[in-house]
Formats: sequence, structure tokens, C-alpha cells
Amino acid sequence: MSRSIGKQKVHRQYPLLLKIMRYAFAGGIAAVTDWLIFGFGIFYLQLHYFPSACLAFIVATAVNYVLSVRYVFRSGRHPRRREILMVYMVSIVGLVLNLGILTMLIELASMNAMIAKILATGVVFSWNFTARHLWVFNR
Repeated sequence: MSRSIGKQKVHRQYPLLLKIMRYAFAGGIAAVTDWLIFGFGIFYLQLHYFPSACLAFIVATAVNYVLSVRYVFRSGRHPRRREILMVYMVSIVGLVLNLGILTMLIELASMNAMIAKILATGVVFSWNFTARHLWVFNR
């Protein structure tokens, strides 16, 4: 009983922190999905990093959406189709940021593509969470 009360107290006092932690879990699974597809594209299929990143983006965004509405955000602020469209619009901005960072790190800094992808993902995480929290889903 006291454990449940403690959880409720933490949830009331730090709701944004808990939401960020849940998003880190959902986003972490989506990031691993993104990295696996990206790596498969560049290393196995020998694709350029741009198409690999775009394919990975489409799948990882879908994974992130499903996990986010299940574990992080309250869906329903917008009709489902609009909500999904908004998630992809937010994610497209994230993809542009991601591709810009990849280009800088791979082309200009001669960094390994996979390491560059992981670093870019870390930067884009903040954008994705903030935009979804403030614009797409109920707060």
C-alpha cells in the first residue's frame, strides 16, 4: 500500500520527469529500431546513408508512435489520422535535423556513419519529445 502511495506522490510531484523517462524508454526502442534498419541499409545493402536514414525513419517513427500512445502520452487531443500526421510532421523536422547532423559528422568530420547516427539520435530526441508533448498530445 505505501509503495502505491509513494508512486502516486512521485507522479503528482514530477509528472514531466516521469513522462520524459517513459519517452526515453519508448524512444530508446524506436532508436534501436532506427539504428538496426540504418545499419542494415548502409552495411548489408550498401545504400548511401540518406536512403537508409529515410527508411529507418519511417519504421522507427511508427514504432515510436505506437509505444508513445501506449506508455507516454494521452492520445485523443486530435482525431487519430491527424494525430498520426502531426507525429510524422514533427518527425520529419527531426529527420531533417538528423540528416543535417549526419552530413556534418560523416562528410565534414569523417566520422563512422553508425557513430554519427547514434550521436544524431541523441540530439534529435529533445526535439521529438518537446514537440510531441506541447503540440501533438494532451499534456
